[in-house]
Amino acid sequence: MIDGEATESRKAAGLFDKYKNDPDPKKRELAGIWAGSIGLQDVDGLSVSSYLIELAIRNIEGEITIKEVEALIQEYYKNQKNEN
Repeated sequence: MIDGEATESRKAAGLFDKYKNDPDPKKRELAGIWAGSIGLQDVDGLSVSSYLIELAIRNIEGEITIKEVEALIQEYYKNQKNEN
């Protein structure tokens, strides 16, 4: 694992700290789930993309559902594979 990658994942998980005191319990719950998920990636020595963080924030904010997050990620990697 590269230390910089682990640090980036910790920073990414910290982006959700602003939701800890949000008056909306659903936002607090989703932020905790996303932070935990990103933290698990860090434990495994993996880093997350800025695209995933963007989708996570959109999910927390209620702009997209988790099913839409899944579909967008699948489409993103399908396109990445086709470009290579």
